[in-house]
Amino acid sequence: MFKEMGLTDGQITVYTGWLGLPWVIKPIWSPIIDNMKTKRWWIVSMQFLMGVALSLVALTIPTDYWLQCALAIFMIIAFASATHDISADGFYIIGLEDREQELYVGIRNTFYRIGMVVGQGGLVWLAGHMQAGVFGSTVQSVQSSWLTVFLILGVLMLLLSAYHATVLPKLETSVHEQFNFSEQIREFVQTLRVFATKPHIISSLCFILLFRLPEGLLVKIVPLFLTRSTEEGGLAMNNVDFGFIYGTLGVIGLLFGGILGGWAVSKWGLKKCLWYLVMCITLPDAVYVYLSFFPTDNLWLTATCVCVEQIGYGLGYAAYTLFLVTFSRGERTTAVFSICTAGQYLGGVMLPGIVSGLISENIGYQNFFLLIMAFCLVTFAVTAFVKIDK
Repeated sequence: MFKEMGLTDGQITVYTGWLGLPWVIKPIWSPIIDNMKTKRWWIVSMQFLMGVALSLVALTIPTDYWLQCALAIFMIIAFASATHDISADGFYIIGLEDREQELYVGIRNTFYRIGMVVGQGGLVWLAGHMQAGVFGSTVQSVQSSWLTVFLILGVLMLLLSAYHATVLPKLETSVHEQFNFSEQIREFVQTLRVFATKPHIISSLCFILLFRLPEGLLVKIVPLFLTRSTEEGGLAMNNVDFGFIYGTLGVIGLLFGGILGGWAVSKWGLKKCLWYLVMCITLPDAVYVYLSFFPTDNLWLTATCVCVEQIGYGLGYAAYTLFLVTFSRGERTTAVFSICTAGQYLGGVMLPGIVSGLISENIGYQNFFLLIMAFCLVTFAVTAFVKIDK
């Protein structure tokens, strides 16, 4: 949407990159979620808030101050979504026995990917279809198509909020109303101490922060590269094709890679599989070097390249996630894991995402993708030094 509304790559990545901040700092206010109201209350309330906010985004699009208003509302949505994330995880843990948690984790991840297909694939496809056949290809049609998409999102989230208010079981018998701020500060400091005194903390911290650096730089630029005009160095893909190739086939490839990576690690162990999975998450990035130097309008060739890269990403990310799990084991496992996920989001998503557009604007897509391949050496380096028990 930002691309079609006239923003540059640098503006898009800086603005959307900062929207990841709530996922980096969410461990700070997660104790509030645990000690005030119930997980069920937070889930339903945040869904309602997001439904209202998404509808408000739609109403800002035709205005002169759409960008400032949309970014402010998106930040509210980001904090609400991160809060919902904390609540839903807690609800999952207290509502299910250990065996049930293991049983449903695959289903839970599958529906998360289905949500990505609906959002990145279906709704982008819908926006492109409306521009091509319903509203036309004018500036007003771009606004009207995205206004419709965000209204659909808002209504959908409000309906989910109403549905969950009805069907979610009331697991927590009491509502916590007391919150001791000083006690929570002490708990947080103690968790940081446990994290900082983990064995091989320096090499592990470098691995957590930098393993996903190439993918963190890629993730916001690839959609822009695929949809920018050929004069701008892109592949000029319309929203209909982009929604199908990147938002649908790509996400399915990511899901398949994740399942395959998890199976491989369960069969042979993380230490034995690690370097193979590192190759999987880095070397397929070369497909974008190929597409930038040899652009094509063959959608199936482009789709194959995207799927290869996304399958590789899924394979490598499975190993990375399992490292975070093994690193977090021991004292205060859940709290330490939340710090790990905040760190991986900071170093692997937020900061690389913010600067990626500024880099691609200044050196062009071809040199940008060559630079990504060079940054794969960073992933190799942190993998070489990290310590993993057999």
